[in-house]
Amino acid sequence: MFMLDQRILPLDTPFEHNGIQYPANWLRLTSIEEKQAIGITEVPDPIRADDRFYWNGDINNPKDVNMVRAMLTEQIRQTAYAMLLPTDWQIVRQIETGTAADQSVLTKRAAIRSAHTSNLAAINGAVDTPALAVLQLTWPTEDNNV
Repeated sequence: MFMLDQRILPLDTPFEHNGIQYPANWLRLTSIEEKQAIGITEVPDPIRADDRFYWNGDINNPKDVNMVRAMLTEQIRQTAYAMLLPTDWQIVRQIETGTAADQSVLTKRAAIRSAHTSNLAAINGAVDTPALAVLQLTWPTEDNNV
């Protein structure tokens, strides 16, 4: 992002400075030295806040905490469902035929349910939207032997 005299200069837009009209492509075609010669500085683009937690990406405009809590609760419910689904057949087989599910599957499913409970507790324990925005929800992976 380019700034001149405390104003943002959008790319591909003509601008005027000290009585001189600059064409729309001037910022793209000139070197940084040429820009600096007339007082243009390059500044990093502002970091947009996560739209799941803030309106219009504005960190000063958080969404309602209960709305965000409901969204995150549904998200962890969906994640747990998706993680359990591939092994549901073993549980159904065990109920219908008595053939035991693999112990590794039972261990993995217990870890998924435990993570769901822990994540839900973290969500419900957050006092406001900024606290929800920084939560690190965790799930078991194959890497941690579950």
